[in-house]
Amino acid sequence: MRVDHLVFAAEPDGLVATAKRLGDMLGVEPIDGGLHPRFGTRNSIVPLLDHRFLEVVEVLDHPASDKAPFGQAVRARSEAGGGWLGWVVEVEDISIAEQLVGRPAVPGNRHRPDGVEVTWKQLGVRGTMSDPQVPFFIEWTPGQQHPSQDGATDAALESLQIAGSPERVREWLGLVGEPGVDRDDWEPEITFDFIAPMGTPGLMSVSFRCDGETVVL
Repeated sequence: MRVDHLVFAAEPDGLVATAKRLGDMLGVEPIDGGLHPRFGTRNSIVPLLDHRFLEVVEVLDHPASDKAPFGQAVRARSEAGGGWLGWVVEVEDISIAEQLVGRPAVPGNRHRPDGVEVTWKQLGVRGTMSDPQVPFFIEWTPGQQHPSQDGATDAALESLQIAGSPERVREWLGLVGEPGVDRDDWEPEITFDFIAPMGTPGLMSVSFRCDGETVVL
């Protein structure tokens, strides 16, 4: 289990402008990620070091966005002005997460502009919608290129500031209750800074390391 990517809902000026603004702050050129036909969304990828990426996402005027939890979540966040939607952890075997969450994973796919289809399984978007401090889970289909490899980058994820409870997040991730699992070093290269929520819990800000300097979004 590892932090895989961060999700940022497009601001009022749309996906392209939002992705460019974030990419300029990190010194990374955004990549057109293409369409999510199952979710009624489209995205732009800002590659990061260490097999990670920032996903900027926008809802489409499509029936799928009204039915899919991910599309609903993106629409709600963008209508509220956009910003951080959540964070995602990669797992090698999503069946373990299915036991934690209590329901099956759903397939996801994305059609890149070059025609390549990227596929995965994901789980926990409903949990993220009801409790935005917790991440959702993803299991990438083996043998395909990870989105972090879609372009060049010198930016690395440094820390997450989350309004919420570390105990709640650790419980959601299954990091409590078993010897050798209840630990603080499951993702040692990333700092987690939890603060008491003043309103709705969730991802508040993210720090990146870019050319030796810290950039906070």
